[in-house]
Amino acid sequence: MNISEKHQPLAAQLQAFRHELHRHPELSNQEFETTARLRAALEEHQIRILDLPLPTGLVAEVGDGDGPLIVLRSDIDALPIEEKSGVEYLSQNPGVMHACGHDFHASAALGAAILLKKIEATLPGRVRILFQAAEETGMGAPALLATGALDQAKAIFGIHNDPSLPVGVIGSKGGALTAGVDRFTLTITGTGSHAAKPHEGNDPIVIAGQLIGTLQTVISRNLSSAENAVVSITQIHSGTTWNVIPDSAWLEGTVRTFSAGAREKIEQRFRQVAQGLGETYAARIELDWQAGPPSVVNDPAWAEFALAQAPLAGFAARVVEASPIGEDFAFYQQQIPGAFVMVGSGGPFALHHPEFRVDDRALFPTADYLATLAVNALEKLSQETHASGPSQ
Repeated sequence: MNISEKHQPLAAQLQAFRHELHRHPELSNQEFETTARLRAALEEHQIRILDLPLPTGLVAEVGDGDGPLIVLRSDIDALPIEEKSGVEYLSQNPGVMHACGHDFHASAALGAAILLKKIEATLPGRVRILFQAAEETGMGAPALLATGALDQAKAIFGIHNDPSLPVGVIGSKGGALTAGVDRFTLTITGTGSHAAKPHEGNDPIVIAGQLIGTLQTVISRNLSSAENAVVSITQIHSGTTWNVIPDSAWLEGTVRTFSAGAREKIEQRFRQVAQGLGETYAARIELDWQAGPPSVVNDPAWAEFALAQAPLAGFAARVVEASPIGEDFAFYQQQIPGAFVMVGSGGPFALHHPEFRVDDRALFPTADYLATLAVNALEKLSQETHASGPSQ
């Protein structure tokens, strides 16, 4: 993507900053060096940093006065993955990698803050830029909301790179954009025995097989064919040797849904299936259901607005399909209207892959897009406020 001559120094600075973050990834709630690097970069540009009770992550602010407050959100944590991307700025932290592109998000948000700072005196309100910790745990957003820093916000916007989209494309849609994410474990307690005498025990592996097959029918036989949802069992553990039937089995997996109704119904049916099969096989089946972030549900008007700003920053706008990935940005949307957008990062490897990489050509344009989006959202809100002033 083309970058004007006047912006090339900042583009180079942002790229170097992202590479430095990429070399030093940190896991959720351990982003101490990342936070320090961000703080130093913001202070270098005289950008205000709010004093908040956050162990990691931070919130910057640009703008003054009594105008509307909007929010731009990025995230900063990495994943427990050994990097195999082959880039020159490879992770120097063994077993930890920015395999979801949060280094890209944070660097783009930093760039937006710098661009906004240059025009701070003209802003008709304030922009708070979130560098959020612990997105990968699903609990970073609630922790930040608990500080009260977003209580007066009128709109919020977030980005995520998308390797399935080419560089130069921004995608979004009104309504559900990402899935609600739940994690479950099932512990089956039966009775062990010699493998040659299964009648003397109560085989938890046979019960696990029945449980797996039955759970796969929860969606196909309980939800409308027009309702998207996924049940995946991703771990099964039982037994220690070839000639002994164990006394327990353990399963783990995830459920992805796009509506609160489907989410509630699936959990209810899981509990009924576990109880019913436990009674049928005279075994104990315990379900531990761990609710994660709900579905990201974009405000239709703000999603349309966010897409309309894309060409102003040199992007093509695209309406995309909903994705089954999870995002704790959804927690912000429960309190603040706004939109989440996907930024093409060029692939070829998917998010959370050890060879995942982001095309640097998308970095400065994304910063420019975020700044443009913030300015025009403030203008829109300011005009609406003036138009709906006190009646005569």
